[in-house]
Amino acid sequence: MPTTPAGDPEPLSPGAPAPAKKSRAGRDLPAAIAVGLGLGVVIIASLAFAKVGFVGVVLVAGTVAVVELGRALSTNGTRLPMPPVLAGGAAILAGAYVWETDAVAIAFALTVLVTMLWRLTQGADGFVRDVSAATFVVAYVPVLGSFIVLMLAADDGAWRIITFILCTIASDIGGYASGATLGRHAMAPTISPKKSWEGFGGSMVAGVVVGVLTVVFFLDGRWWVGVVLGVASVVLATLGDLCESLIKRDLGIKDMGDLLPGHGGIMDRLDSLLAVAPVAWLVLTLLVPVST
Repeated sequence: MPTTPAGDPEPLSPGAPAPAKKSRAGRDLPAAIAVGLGLGVVIIASLAFAKVGFVGVVLVAGTVAVVELGRALSTNGTRLPMPPVLAGGAAILAGAYVWETDAVAIAFALTVLVTMLWRLTQGADGFVRDVSAATFVVAYVPVLGSFIVLMLAADDGAWRIITFILCTIASDIGGYASGATLGRHAMAPTISPKKSWEGFGGSMVAGVVVGVLTVVFFLDGRWWVGVVLGVASVVLATLGDLCESLIKRDLGIKDMGDLLPGHGGIMDRLDSLLAVAPVAWLVLTLLVPVST
């Protein structure tokens, strides 16, 4: 609600809509829940009909996230060479599904090279800044996102994706519920003031419980693998969220976008998933045999 210079709330003008109520953690909770459920339906539907449908979802989400990052970086004068970055990112994600890890490495190297050549035509001013930013964006979104596609490529890939996503979501929900009700001790006050150690504890409990249940019942794996996956997911999800918060703080923005009510932009939802994906792929690949 707007305030007067003295800090008191201004009365709403007649007929003005009431502002959306926000939770203690700063979210428009009803909108966030509705959007979250909608995204869940899209993911489950794409996995149920055909794996390539889910790859399409990942491609769309990755493309939007790259555009959001490019716009955010432009606030400090960075000019992201968008055409080669978008094309290279799509090649990385699609290649991961068809040719797996070799394709990711080759497509990433070629994307960096083409980006340098593309930016070369625009002169020396800001060349290092722009190419460095482009390399960072490609590594942050398509390369990390490729591990999601790599999990999908297995015969039981749909269940691996569901396991990975549920563990990450459990970390978020557990941390939100515990932090909003019990949070007293800030974890990183200069980066994300609302994130607390109590919330981290709630994330850990929820992440481990969901990790055990999903690994045992969805993947026919051993319970202790679920513990490993749950702990790793919570730690990496928290670090991913903090890193994105630090990027936004450095750029002086609140959210990466406004596409998802109650969440922000696509990138604001992908931060934890992108950070968890490589470790989830590694844990599941090494410790859970593929079931047919």
